[in-house]
Amino acid sequence: MTRGWSPIRRRSPSQVGTTCTPKHKQFWFNKQTTCLSGPYDDIDPGVTEQLDYEVELGVVIGRTAKRVSEADARNHVFGYTVVNDVTARDWQFHSPSFTIGKSFDTHGPIGPWIVTADEIAEPHKLFLRCLVNGELRQNSDTSQLIYNIWQQIAYLSTAFTLEPGDLIATGTPEGVGIARTPPVFLKPGDVVRCEVEQIGFIENIVAEPTI
Repeated sequence: MTRGWSPIRRRSPSQVGTTCTPKHKQFWFNKQTTCLSGPYDDIDPGVTEQLDYEVELGVVIGRTAKRVSEADARNHVFGYTVVNDVTARDWQFHSPSFTIGKSFDTHGPIGPWIVTADEIAEPHKLFLRCLVNGELRQNSDTSQLIYNIWQQIAYLSTAFTLEPGDLIATGTPEGVGIARTPPVFLKPGDVVRCEVEQIGFIENIVAEPTI
């Protein structure tokens, strides 16, 4: 289950107290678990005509987290992985929730493995990139996250319990296809490679749609 992306490029407000409150305007949605696929599996566009990519750092929860503080959030992380939050942009805005446009089957490639938290001393200093057919489309690092990982865990766990195995997709940098002028969407035959420093890469081919 992946949760989270915001198109607004601004820094987070100051955090007050030990847990987050509703005044902190993080934006979240759920991806259906059935969208998950392997690190080298094909991406099926389905019925969308606006298939897009989003490289993200994935955070895997290892211990139950309920109303945890930012200071304690690190202790609930099992490890980190690479996520491509593949999105059907034309379906994304069918309703106030982004879930349907984010949850097509095969639209959640992750991998190539989980690097345990003890292997990554500072997850907020990792480079991440996305390339389409070898062309660099996204190039940033996790220091630019709108809300850092600990803020995200604290905020989410204030509302609902995070369970071991939950996967948080922490946000994507600029460079997605829909934001280009003109917009550029993925098409069958495209090869999408997402990389995160110290973790590795996933690479997926866009297949012909099975409708």
